Amino acid sequence: MIKKKKFHFSLFDFVLYLFLLTVVALMLFPMLHMLAVSFSSDIYVMKGQVGLWPKGFTTKVYGYVLEDSRIFKAYGNTILYTVLGTAISLTITAMGAYALSGGRMIGSRFFSLMIVFTMFFSGGMVPTYLTLRSYHLLDTIWAVVLPGAVSTWNFLVMRSFFDSYPSEIEESGKVDGLTDAGVFFRLVLPTSKAVLATIGLYYAVSIWNAYFTPFIYLNNPDLFPLQLILHELLSAGSSNNNAIGDVLVMQESLKYATVLVSIAPIMCVYPFLQKYFVKGVMIGAVKG
Repeated sequence: MIKKKKFHFSLFDFVLYLFLLTVVALMLFPMLHMLAVSFSSDIYVMKGQVGLWPKGFTTKVYGYVLEDSRIFKAYGNTILYTVLGTAISLTITAMGAYALSGGRMIGSRFFSLMIVFTMFFSGGMVPTYLTLRSYHLLDTIWAVVLPGAVSTWNFLVMRSFFDSYPSEIEESGKVDGLTDAGVFFRLVLPTSKAVLATIGLYYAVSIWNAYFTPFIYLNNPDLFPLQLILHELLSAGSSNNNAIGDVLVMQESLKYATVLVSIAPIMCVYPFLQKYFVKGVMIGAVKG
């Protein structure tokens, strides 16, 4: 009969649990406060009496946000930009990082230095705008997706991952007759889900929250992402109220409601990717 190991709760464990609970509370408090304010009546928000629980429950602010027909069109645009942009960014980043890792490519050090150079020096906003205009990409979905297709930081993180990738897996694939492309797509990528999920989430969040890029490169309202529409709603909600109390309520409640509307989809997706974070940066093993 196997005896269960007893758990000893020491003073250090108590301090550690207390510290972690404090961190969780500090992280949850702003979110709960935003929820409470966005669902509270005007009078309680104006008096500053709303804490972590709504007072005078109402969905008036969310009705104001969601009744605009542009919201659902903007949601569709943002989802399209996020899915397409993340797919393109992950493909380019993974292929480039693998090629430049481990000395697999002639001149890999030179190309790596050129990529790192872009972290400190860039062409700037005006040259980028002129480049997009010369390629007739302005006012298209590609103006949102392509300028930030590759993040140098994400590229270096993924290259570091491939630098430490077990060479035995690649050698076993080549013994079985796979080409370099076959090794990459059939062996390396399936065993690199953790880093792909992590970098993919970084790209997705960045594209989802993008405001400045579409603001600069898009003029067609039918192509506006969610962030631009929510900013317009917030500005209109603040300017259309004349009474001082209403202005305060709109600036406070509407601001929190727009934040929650914009981050809700990402919060729903994140739990499904969380498992790849806790598994580490390497999935799979060398089979003998």
